Amino acid sequence: MRYSKIKNALFIRNRDLFTAKMKPKSLAVFCSNDIMPTSADGTMPFRQDSDMFWMSGVDQEESRLIVFPDASAAEHKEILFLKETSELIAIWEGAKLTKEEALEVSGIITVYWIDQFETIFEQLMQDANTVYLNSNEHARATINVETRTARFNKWCQEKYNSHQYEKAAPFMHSLRALKHPIEINLIQHACNITEKGFRRVLDFVKPGVMEYEIEAEYIHEFLRNRSKGFAYEPIIASGLNACVLHYIDNNRECKSGDVILMDVGAEYANYTSDMTRCIPVSGRFTDRQKDVYNSVLRVMRAATEMLRPGTMLAEYHKQVGLIMQSELIGLGLISQHDIDKQDSKNPAYKKYFMHGTSHFLGLDVHDVGLWDKPIEKGMVFTCEPGIYIREENLGIRLENDILVTNNNPFDLMQNIPLEAEEIESLMN
Repeated sequence: MRYSKIKNALFIRNRDLFTAKMKPKSLAVFCSNDIMPTSADGTMPFRQDSDMFWMSGVDQEESRLIVFPDASAAEHKEILFLKETSELIAIWEGAKLTKEEALEVSGIITVYWIDQFETIFEQLMQDANTVYLNSNEHARATINVETRTARFNKWCQEKYNSHQYEKAAPFMHSLRALKHPIEINLIQHACNITEKGFRRVLDFVKPGVMEYEIEAEYIHEFLRNRSKGFAYEPIIASGLNACVLHYIDNNRECKSGDVILMDVGAEYANYTSDMTRCIPVSGRFTDRQKDVYNSVLRVMRAATEMLRPGTMLAEYHKQVGLIMQSELIGLGLISQHDIDKQDSKNPAYKKYFMHGTSHFLGLDVHDVGLWDKPIEKGMVFTCEPGIYIREENLGIRLENDILVTNNNPFDLMQNIPLEAEEIESLMN
């Protein structure tokens, strides 16, 4: 792996938190992701299943983890199954984790090769009454392929149909939302790499550059700082493109007078960052562009202050909408008449600010978490209001990553230039 070694105390602690929630005489199984094919003999870059990584720290395909707190044999309370390195694998791909290396990474003493899984699993199932099966239950997930986890779940329920089954996902959603200090440091490191990319771009942008050239500047800086690259598909959107929320073509020339919206973030050790900045192609905002920019910035700062323990996310988003409504009136984009006649389910401000303000951040850029529970210390959220004015070819979104503390919210991106005047100064 490119990233520095993570202390296995994190993964030991994570497993302890999960097993404390399990029913008596129950075991849980977590599977790695597949290496996904492209065409011919090509494959996509491997990305580990987030739950498997959170529970074990193992960043390798064809791996499985079993946790069984009430196992009759002490050595079977935690078991890691790994792909064994063959001579062929060693020559063509490089060696996989040894059992000793796996212990160092995960803190798990008992490690078997993956071809022993069914034999060991059958023995364990004789002692278990309940099985926790993992699955991707993210609210935004659209799953069109059968994952390794889904295949295992189907096989397990067919072969052992007399056992009781429970879902692991609700536990993972509540546990993963609360970040350990080691995780916070990893997210901060990803944010710091993102900062380096942004400062590089400020020195690069000028009229005539292509959006994909800006993307290239980011990826250069990310890779040279031990990141695998972007935490998500980058958005480099100039002019009207900035009003397309998920614009990823990044193929337009950046023209004088335009503003470029850049929604990018580096990953580090599978942890994500998520930043949005808007900069003027010519190095100076027009008065109108700066007015819209500063409106978004005021909403962002007000919203950030609300990310505190006890806040309910539904109420938070409602309050942010009211703040945005006031700013849009000030910009002349909506009127009190528009508000008076609005549909309560589709308020007037949504014409120019149509997405949510915050989401959980962690191993996934849209990380798991419980949306119907109060915000707690240790959670990390994005804060990303925006105003999109298609008739003016102008889209402004600003986004930082915020750690919830017992005191003031802590901005993990506080060192990344944000004020319009500072951005103009650095560009000139």
